[in-house]
Order: sequence, then structure tokens, then C-alpha cells
Amino acid sequence: MGKLTLKEKKAQGIPKPYKGRRKRLMAERLKEAKRKKVQVKLRNFPYSPRKMKLVVDLVRGKSVPYAIGVLKWNGRKGAEPLLKLLRSALDVWEQKFGSLPLDENALYIKEIYVTEGFRLKRFRPAPFGRAHPIRKRRCHVTLTLGYRGEEDIEPISSVENSGEYEEIN
Repeated sequence: MGKLTLKEKKAQGIPKPYKGRRKRLMAERLKEAKRKKVQVKLRNFPYSPRKMKLVVDLVRGKSVPYAIGVLKWNGRKGAEPLLKLLRSALDVWEQKFGSLPLDENALYIKEIYVTEGFRLKRFRPAPFGRAHPIRKRRCHVTLTLGYRGEEDIEPISSVENSGEYEEIN
């Protein structure tokens, strides 16, 4: 007996060979990597991205306690909102994984970058009836916390799977 045609395979209930295996595997790998990190964003902060990058460069790749110390004592305007953002990321970590790791240096700033937000455009009067533009720049900051501890971590399961609520029949 020869090869079956697609119609015959469909009639017998044989599934078509799955194409796109590489994409599926890559998506699973990315999903797994995403489960073990926390990402928070600060959007439209009224501070120039160029100035904010100077503060961000001080804490990139550092452990969380070290970064908190640096930001707490830095005198720049951009340090205070970054400190709030970092504390917010710690709260999200605690929500996602149940508690903070015992080794406080296990959490670190895996990725942090600044992008430009929208600009407020204003004009200032100039001599001879002209106007000079003023660009009030804003920035977005994206912070990702990573984990480099020995023990394996898993996110808390959702409320439906936790067994906290009983099903009513």
C-alpha cells in the first residue's frame, strides 16, 4: 500500500505534521525566562532622558541593597523616582513569588534603560517678533529585576489553582 493522500489522512483523523516547531520552542524558552523576572516601568517622568541616564548607569547590574543605598544618597532629581520604582519592583516580586529571597544580594537589577517620552513644545519670545522653541523633555524608565541565587524559584500559582476557594456545586 502506498502513501496516503491528505484527504485520506484527514478522513482517518491523522493530524497534519506540525510546522513551526522552532518558533514554539523559542516561545516556550522566552516564557520560562520571563517567569523568573519582574519588570516595572516609570512612564512620562518630566526629566530629560540624558540626565536620567547618568543616574541609571550608577545602578545597572548592581544588587538591590547596593542600588537602594546609591539612590538614597544621590542628590540628583532622577534618583528619587528611581528609588520608588525599585521599591515598587520589590513589591511586585513579593507578590509574584510570595516572599523576598533570604539572601538579599540574590536579587539584582538585570536590565534598566531609559527611553525618550513625548516632548512638551513651548515658545519663548525673542527679539524682532521672533520666537525660540523650548522642548520640555520627558523620559520612560524600564527596570527588570533578576535572580542569581542557588535555590530554584517558582511563581505562586493563581487563585484558581491554590485551593483557597472551594467549588460550589
